Amino acid sequence: RKLRGKGHRDMAAEPGQQQLRNLRDFLLVYNKMTESCFNKCVTNLNYRGLTQIEESCINGCAGKLIRTNHRLMGAYVQLMPAIVQKRLAEYERRAAEAAPVAEVAPAGPVTETAPAAPASSQEVASGAE
Repeated sequence: RKLRGKGHRDMAAEPGQQQLRNLRDFLLVYNKMTESCFNKCVTNLNYRGLTQIEESCINGCAGKLIRTNHRLMGAYVQLMPAIVQKRLAEYERRAAEAAPVAEVAPAGPVTETAPAAPASSQEVASGAE
């Protein structure tokens, strides 16, 4: 049996977290679309069902928002690789700028003292007396 480290579990949990975020984002968009179309199209709350005019309005409203969302997502998918590449280049540039500074500056306080210089022969002779 193969043992898995903690890092492997974290990596496996990440897709689940991403799926939850995607579902949450979808539900937010859906709820906003529903609320927007309802407020725009439903004018008479006296009946349980929608009137023909209200139903037609909601179909048009929802269709328009869905088509708009598809177009925006298409543009996002096309632009995202360029945005990611730009961010990566910026990150690499900042890392390159920070690297020379890190090499020049000491990493932390120096606690080790330099060894004492060897005593001259006169100091040794006078100290021996």
